[in-house]
Amino acid sequence: MAGMPTQPEPTTMSHTRCATLLLLLPTLLLGGCASLIGGRMADNLASAIANQDDPATVRDGLPAYLLMMDGLAEGDADDAGTLMAAARLNALYAAVFLDGTAEADRGLAMTDKALRYARRALCASEAAACGMAELPFEAFQQRLQQLDEDDLDALFTAAQAWLLWIQRRSDDWSALADLPKVEAMLERVIALDDAYGDGQAHLYLGILRSLRPPSLGGRPEQGRAHFERAMALSKGRDLAVPVAYARYYARLVYDRALFQRLLEGVLAADPHVPGLTFSNVLAQREARALLRDADDYFLD
Repeated sequence: MAGMPTQPEPTTMSHTRCATLLLLLPTLLLGGCASLIGGRMADNLASAIANQDDPATVRDGLPAYLLMMDGLAEGDADDAGTLMAAARLNALYAAVFLDGTAEADRGLAMTDKALRYARRALCASEAAACGMAELPFEAFQQRLQQLDEDDLDALFTAAQAWLLWIQRRSDDWSALADLPKVEAMLERVIALDDAYGDGQAHLYLGILRSLRPPSLGGRPEQGRAHFERAMALSKGRDLAVPVAYARYYARLVYDRALFQRLLEGVLAADPHVPGLTFSNVLAQREARALLRDADDYFLD
């Protein structure tokens, strides 16, 4: 209709091209787990997951903790910290361990739950955010402007959970139509704190803006700038950043030299970084797979 505000065109996300996106989630999902319970045990548990270099151990040990988190979230429905931690943990498990065809239904259900918890957390953090996901895009953007620095954790958690929810429904155009709202949330995070999470919002925006070539509406040079900013903010410690940079930007623009340099740097790095070891181990696995298949992609 004439005069009606238009929502930006959604970015197409295929399951294959979003594999790295899933590996990025562990980096910050663990950050809120300790705060909701309090005490040395919770701090130590969250640290143990983040610093674990054997993903199979996390896979086998996480379900019991998930049950506990779900129980706490249901029993303390208005506590933003509890709800954020439950959202992050459900998203982490779905992203990393329920990514195969056999677990598709479980993955859908868990991403539903993660998004539900995350939206409740954002609403608990700021009343203006309650129900805003259903608003038209222009009204949604206006509500975002009411969120401030106190809402950053809840805002970013909600953006992560929504992005994963969309990825798991990448064949559903109604789900893909929500991507501009997620982009707007990440842009708001950066506007409030450019360095939030050592550049995690920049990392996600780098991916989203490098999914398509310019001829199809993509913004890969913006994506490159976001990746470079994320690498600077993380000081090279977060290996998921160069993996995503190589997978999404370098392959899109067909820059094999950049692709090789980034991934070889990842494999040469020590993954054992406090708070990032689990994510880094997964990133190195992805880097090996990308390098192994490079000749199939770069047909020189």
